[in-house]
Amino acid sequence: MPPTKRTGFAAALDRYFHVTARGSNFAREIRGGLATFFAMAYIVVVNPLIIGTAPDINGDTLGLERVAAVTALVAAVSSILMGVISRYPFAIASGMGLNAIVAYVLAPMMNWADVMGLVVIEGVIMLLLVFSGFRKAVFNAVPASLKSAIGVGVGLFLALIGFVNAGFVRPGDGTPVQLGVGGSLNGWPILVFVLGFVVTIVLMVRQVKGAVLIGIVFATVLGIVVELFAKVGPRVDEAGQVNDLGWALNVPTVPTSADDLVSLPDLSLVGQFNLLADWRGVGIATMLMLVLTLLLADFFDTMGTMVGVAGQAGLTDKDGNVPNSQGVLVADALGTVVGGAASASVATTYAESAAGVGEGARTGIAPIVTGLLFIGAMFITPLAVLVPAEAATPVLVAVGFLMMTQITKVDFTDLGIGIPAFLAIVIMPYTYSIANGIGVAFIAYTIVRTAQGRWRDVHPLMLLISLVFLIHFAEAPIQALLG
Repeated sequence: MPPTKRTGFAAALDRYFHVTARGSNFAREIRGGLATFFAMAYIVVVNPLIIGTAPDINGDTLGLERVAAVTALVAAVSSILMGVISRYPFAIASGMGLNAIVAYVLAPMMNWADVMGLVVIEGVIMLLLVFSGFRKAVFNAVPASLKSAIGVGVGLFLALIGFVNAGFVRPGDGTPVQLGVGGSLNGWPILVFVLGFVVTIVLMVRQVKGAVLIGIVFATVLGIVVELFAKVGPRVDEAGQVNDLGWALNVPTVPTSADDLVSLPDLSLVGQFNLLADWRGVGIATMLMLVLTLLLADFFDTMGTMVGVAGQAGLTDKDGNVPNSQGVLVADALGTVVGGAASASVATTYAESAAGVGEGARTGIAPIVTGLLFIGAMFITPLAVLVPAEAATPVLVAVGFLMMTQITKVDFTDLGIGIPAFLAIVIMPYTYSIANGIGVAFIAYTIVRTAQGRWRDVHPLMLLISLVFLIHFAEAPIQALLG
């Protein structure tokens, strides 16, 4: 049967977001938005644990509840902006890794208002780089095979996040990592993760619509039942007692009262930033290095995510570029400004958007749905954190496989591409940073091409960024030399 012809508002939405043109439909976009939300909802719990508990130079903290509220708010506003401006299926929230830099590097040097002011400034600089065309020029200067390798690296990084957050992979006894607890898959939460993963991949193989979302719901319900009867409890309780067999982040329990379901968010942190800080005590050289650190991490985390997720969705051209990517970059920079203005840290495009793409999302409708769900999360925090990590992370592993398939586009017979590609792929998961993988790959590409006598193949912007990354990686000794 031919597709039903849309009229009126539905037709306008279809045209604006290119729903039909990208082979999607509204049902897929909604499912994709739901899947992305559940895959990244953990940030409402994790970001407060990092930003909300870290003391600034004066010993002051922002507080768990307040940071949880603004984390959801920023994810909501930024994701909706991304959907409307870019029309791509990318969601935005406070960035993991970036929040650690803010909490553990910046906060000990200044008060929280000055820290968030610096984040806003970084976002404005990023926005200027976008409007100048510089950010897009850097993106286009990267060889297509290297872009594919970046996508593969992001996939492995996502899979590692999934395995680690579920407790499937943990620090080892005498080894950097190991399987589960003591080399064994022990504990109810691990069983929930494994069964959730099995159900997800079986549904994917059977090409069941909503496979990812069904997998998350199944594992969540299973987790609630397990907790109800087994009384597993958290991996780390409020007193700091460790239970290796407990739930990683959220304990899946059913709310028992209306007060447990709905609460008004505390948004008092919104606007608590200072753009006119006195940074003389920190030192101008140190401040420039801190801004550079944030810029590099934010700049290339977004680039890696955009390449990887768009490649998985089939939204890149033959050169691996994302058509009309300006909107993505503008929305991402605005997300950082919003994140700083609301004291939720640097907001960036999320690799977990791949969960929605895996569900069929291809347009900006998906992140709008995700953003609306985050608005709800502000008021219904218990439900937002109902999904345990062990139920949400199987989708990250499954999506990691889908992104891994891009490895066929990498020409490993050309060492000038093969070596940098290999380093991009392994450095991302090994260092838990997309930006580190990209930086090492850029430097390696410049070195190997020069060694091959093909230095003309290195775009001037690639050379410039490689030099900037070298300075970034040598940040500690440079700061020591500068006193």
